[in-house]
Amino acid sequence: MKRILYLLVLLLPVAASAQKLSESAVEDISTKMAAQFLKLNDPALVFVTEQMSRSGSGGLEVDKTMQDLKKDPAALDAALKFLYQYSDCNRQTLIANLRAMNVNSGNVFPLATYIVNNNKDESKALVEEKAELYRIGAIPKQISVMVAPPDNQNQAAAAGAVLQGAPPANATGVTPEGSTSAASPAKETINTAAGMPVDTRNWDVRNVFAMMKPDQLLEFYGKENVALRDAVDFEGNDAGKAWVVYPDTENEMEVIFYKDSTKAVTFSKEESKWRSPFGIKPGDPIDKVNKVNGRGFRVNGFEWTHGGTVDSWEGGAMDKKGVVILFRAVNSGDPKLYDKFTGEKKFSSNDASLKKLGVIVEKITFRTYQ
Repeated sequence: MKRILYLLVLLLPVAASAQKLSESAVEDISTKMAAQFLKLNDPALVFVTEQMSRSGSGGLEVDKTMQDLKKDPAALDAALKFLYQYSDCNRQTLIANLRAMNVNSGNVFPLATYIVNNNKDESKALVEEKAELYRIGAIPKQISVMVAPPDNQNQAAAAGAVLQGAPPANATGVTPEGSTSAASPAKETINTAAGMPVDTRNWDVRNVFAMMKPDQLLEFYGKENVALRDAVDFEGNDAGKAWVVYPDTENEMEVIFYKDSTKAVTFSKEESKWRSPFGIKPGDPIDKVNKVNGRGFRVNGFEWTHGGTVDSWEGGAMDKKGVVILFRAVNSGDPKLYDKFTGEKKFSSNDASLKKLGVIVEKITFRTYQ
């Protein structure tokens, strides 16, 4: 019996360490993933980066996160999970992908073991999600430059503008330093098939997060597609000037550049095609925001100061990520029910009654920080 206890004492530290990566392994995989990311055409890293953006695991400026994963353990774990997902949750395929990234041979098997053990319970769901993402086109199977053409695609198509021979990119269209891609001008990105225009515009909001000044916005989306207008905050107060991309269309996006190099990107159109962090967009029900946040959160009562805005994410996935959401109730015809959520009070997003009110996202702002 004493011998068994002695063996357990020896084995427990080994078992515990199996769930933790060494500093050299963390440094190695972080450096190698950054190198592959900067190539801008590596299918595995395109997939990982898209998933980091969709899930919000990479924060608002996911390009910066991908270049220094070792500084954010949670982001590194998420990136490794998505690499495992890209590998079809198959250990041998994962090992092959790690080797293809030139991970040091001494770190390959510890990394593979760590990744598999951390995500084995999610394997089936991850494989199914990957298949669905490819099926609906949420993640590109073929990597190509996708820059934004004019919103009036018929006019551009009639002019015969066709993108030819563009070099590959990671579907961001902006270099990691924030300078716009010179691979193709914005006016030359309409492909046609059988005479019908095909939308090749890049709807990834990450392009904007990487920009430092309005000139980059104008260059990337085209001066004819951007207007400078007065801006207001969620309560209708003056918020200065905003650059509006595709103004007066369903794809309208408002960008405010601040003097400290931070920016605010706001969406208010329900039919917008933009792909934003966390996958949240105007028109989404509050239940979806609950799921993305991973827990309930606190909302300010409607028709009051900061009415309908999130007061606290309660430590969820969107906490301290620069995400500001304004909700509205679609079905406010029941005064007794509506009064429960109005006035100087705060309510939980988990309240079942909110479904009867049809509470949805009205506006969403992503605020970047230095």
